[in-house]
Amino acid sequence: MAEARRAASADEVPVGAVIVLGGKVIARGRNRIRERVDPTAHAEILAIRKAARRLKQERLIDTTLYTTMEPCVLCAGAIVLARIKRVVFGVWDHKAGAAGSVVDLLRHPVLNHRAEVGGGVLGIDSRRLLQDFFRAKRRSK
Repeated sequence: MAEARRAASADEVPVGAVIVLGGKVIARGRNRIRERVDPTAHAEILAIRKAARRLKQERLIDTTLYTTMEPCVLCAGAIVLARIKRVVFGVWDHKAGAAGSVVDLLRHPVLNHRAEVGGGVLGIDSRRLLQDFFRAKRRSK
């Protein structure tokens, strides 16, 4: 949630992510799409990149990714490629979610890796943060 709040204060869509291994946070990320002028600078992608660099390997076996919003197709693809064991997220994304709401790439039976998925954790807080952000955006127009 702290990373999502940091994103919001930087005028980014408030999504934050952390990756945990053995009970310790090894990487953090927040949306930085506008800041970096990079459509792939999603919170989950940035956290995955940091974790891979920290572990000095592209496979993030036995890690858990916590994120405030259901991963999109881009992020779900990276999660599968990184072999992240478990994904826990706050709010479901019924427009672009790829962990069960629109599609389910994280548990697709044809792919070579399937992550454990848990949704709705801190969902009320995550939803409120997103709603407040977009409400403020609409008011400022």
